[in-house]
Amino acid sequence: MTHLFDQELKVINIGLRSFKDTLDARNVKAVQVDWMPPLSVSPQAASIIAEKREQIEDANRAAVERILSGKPMLVGLGKALDTIPRMKENLLLHAGPPIEWKRMCGPMRGAIIGALIYEGLAGNPEDAERLAASGEIEFAPCHEHNAVGPMAGIISASMPVFIVKNDEFGNASYATMNEGLGKVLRYGAFNDEVIARLKWMERVLYPALRKAVERVERIDLKAIIAQALHMGDEVHNRNRAATSLLYRALAPQVVRTSERDAAASVLDFIGGNDHFFLNLSMAAAKASLDAARGIANSSIVVAMARNGTDFGVQLSGTGGQWFTGPAPVPDALFFPGFTKDDANPDIGDSAIAETYGLGGFAIAASPAIVQFVGGQARDALNYTLQMYEITAAENRAYQIPSLDFRGTPTGIDVITVVETGILPFIDTGVAHKKPGIGQVGAGVLSAPAEPFVKAYERLAEKVVKQNGRCGQFSSGFETQSTA
Repeated sequence: MTHLFDQELKVINIGLRSFKDTLDARNVKAVQVDWMPPLSVSPQAASIIAEKREQIEDANRAAVERILSGKPMLVGLGKALDTIPRMKENLLLHAGPPIEWKRMCGPMRGAIIGALIYEGLAGNPEDAERLAASGEIEFAPCHEHNAVGPMAGIISASMPVFIVKNDEFGNASYATMNEGLGKVLRYGAFNDEVIARLKWMERVLYPALRKAVERVERIDLKAIIAQALHMGDEVHNRNRAATSLLYRALAPQVVRTSERDAAASVLDFIGGNDHFFLNLSMAAAKASLDAARGIANSSIVVAMARNGTDFGVQLSGTGGQWFTGPAPVPDALFFPGFTKDDANPDIGDSAIAETYGLGGFAIAASPAIVQFVGGQARDALNYTLQMYEITAAENRAYQIPSLDFRGTPTGIDVITVVETGILPFIDTGVAHKKPGIGQVGAGVLSAPAEPFVKAYERLAEKVVKQNGRCGQFSSGFETQSTA
C-alpha cells in the first residue's frame, strides 16, 4: 500500500464512455471497462429462470447440437407457387414479423408495388397501391412459410426460388435469387429496369440454374460457407468468395446444359454480382436453425428478422410466437447525396445470418467489411469477441482465421442477452425510407432490447406451465402470436 502513491495512477471508468472521453481530452490516463447493466425484466421471471436454469441449459445443448449438426444443401430450384408451402397466387411473403399494409415502411411498399406489376396484377404503381390496400392481397412473413428474403424480402407466386434441404434432419427452406445492388426490388425500387431484370431472371437465369443444379444433384452450402470464411467473407455483407465458389461449382454445368448466349448472360450476371450467394447463405441458415425449433425450455434464438417497422425474435422454446420492438436505424456509411435522415429503419430477414453465427457475429473473418460500413479493422475483432458472451456454442465448421481458427459464436441465448445487457450485433444494407429509390448505404447496429426482454418473460411463463411452479406468472408485455 505504501508504494501505491509512488506509481503512476490511472482511472478505471465503469460508467458512461463519455466520462472517459472527458479524461482523454485532459490527457488523463484512463481505461474503459467494457460493461453494460443487465436488461430490466420482472423479478418473478428472473426467479423462475434461475430456478429452472438446469432444465433450460439441457434444452439449449439439444437445440445447439441440432443447429451445429445441420447439413444445408442446394438441391434444386422451382417457382414459388409450386414450391413454397401454402403459397397462393394472391399471397405476398415479406421479411420480418407480421405486418399489415398500413404499417409497412416505404421500401416494403415499393417492393410490393414492384411485385404486383411483375405478376401482371397491376399495370402501374397507383393501381398496385390500391390493390395492396384493398384486402384482396394477403401478406405473411417469409419465415412462416419456411422461407427467407433479404431487405423487403418480397416473394410472389411466379418468382423462382432456391430449394435448400437440411440433409441431417430433412427440413427445407426457400429463398429468391439475388438481383444485385442498387435499384433492385428488395430495396423498394420498382421502375421498368427492375421489372425487366426480374423477368430475365425468371425466363433465362432460373431455367439455366435449375438444369445446372439438377445435373450436379446437390451443392454443399455448409462447405462453401466454411471455405468463404477463410477467404475473407462473413456471408452477409460480403459474399465475394462464396459467390466465386458457387460460380466454380455451377459454371461448367451451365455451359453444358444451356444454349450459348443464355449461358454467357447467366455467367456474366453471377460473375458481376458479388452478393449472389447472400440468399443461399440465408436459406442455409434458415434450414439449420429451423431444425432447432420446438425444444421445450430452450432459450436459444432461432430467428431475428425485421420488416422495416418492427424487429422480431423467435425462440426455440416458445413456438411460433414473435417478440417485437421498434426497428432501429443503422449507423452507416451513406452513398453520396444521402444521409441518415434518408435511411429507413432496419429491414430484412438477412439477420438470420447473425442468428446462425455468421454476418456480424463472424465479422472478425472479414475485416474489409468495416471499410464498407464504417470503422477500423480492430473493430471487427471486438464485435465478434463480444458475441461469444451471448452465445451457447462455437461452431465446429465455421472458423475465423484471425482468432486462431476459433469457431464462430453460435446459438444466441436470450437469457445471457438479458443478463449481460449485450445485444446481438448486425451488419446490414440500408434502404431509403421512401419507396422506389433503393439502397442508400450500408452499416451496423445492435438489435433493440425490447424483443429479448419480451422473449425472456414469455419463456419464463412457458417454463412454469411445462415444469410446474407454485403461484401464477404475469408479464407486463404483450406479444404477437402467429400460427
